[in-house]
Amino acid sequence: MKIKILFAAVMLLLATVSIEAQQITVGTFNIRYDNPRDTGNLWVNRAPIVSNLIRFHGFDVLGVQEALQNQVDDISTALPEYAHYGKGRDDGKDAGEHSVIFYKKDRFKLLKSGDFWLSETPDKPGKGWDATCCNRICSWVYLEDLKTKKQFYAFNVHYDHQAVVARKESSKLMLSKIKEIANGSPVLLTGDLNGGRDSEWYQTLATSGVLTDSYMQVKFPYANNSSANGFRTPRGKGVIDHIFVTKQFTAKKWGILTDTYYGKFPSDHFPVLAEVELR
Repeated sequence: MKIKILFAAVMLLLATVSIEAQQITVGTFNIRYDNPRDTGNLWVNRAPIVSNLIRFHGFDVLGVQEALQNQVDDISTALPEYAHYGKGRDDGKDAGEHSVIFYKKDRFKLLKSGDFWLSETPDKPGKGWDATCCNRICSWVYLEDLKTKKQFYAFNVHYDHQAVVARKESSKLMLSKIKEIANGSPVLLTGDLNGGRDSEWYQTLATSGVLTDSYMQVKFPYANNSSANGFRTPRGKGVIDHIFVTKQFTAKKWGILTDTYYGKFPSDHFPVLAEVELR
């Protein structure tokens, strides 16, 4: 009887450890908007490649930037195992690019969600600060792991590509909104910051005491290329696509996925993947 009790206790302990050690595979991927001028790299040809890539690498949570509504629909149709959230940046509905978040249906339950714009008036669509080109939006979700019952926020954002003041102010806004919305809960932040690790707006996040770049937690990051490629062989190792975490997460792996097909690229950015554990 004692042996049976001991065996049961050991099995329960192992099951508990297994649950606690479950990892989350998180990614950020600028998929390049559906631009009819991208001759040789049209979305109609890239769409199945992008979906296959997402499926193969098994992202649990994936922040996607530049997705127009038809691109969101294409990925969703190809990958029914994922749910998603994110509104269009131009009208808060479907219009314009989305900073959409995909997450696995069989692993997570959506508890809350929302969006805000990178501007002085974040509650409504509009350009911010010195931006002249585009509205910029951040979408977020509050997820519960169905197995562990642990809960966390995921934010996904795309900074302006031209306006310097807007990028600086966007990082300040991101920190303010993360504190306001998450209120100390665990947070993942994915995004294309249009700036490397030496940029002021990256440094604002990375040295905030609120967020840490998951890259910095990994002993052997897989960083053989830049994260942007422009649909051609990249040169240099600059990274503008980032995955940040709060103190409740520990990153175990980090890498730039340089998948290609017949010499072509799924996007003008490579996806970035991190495996993290929520303590």
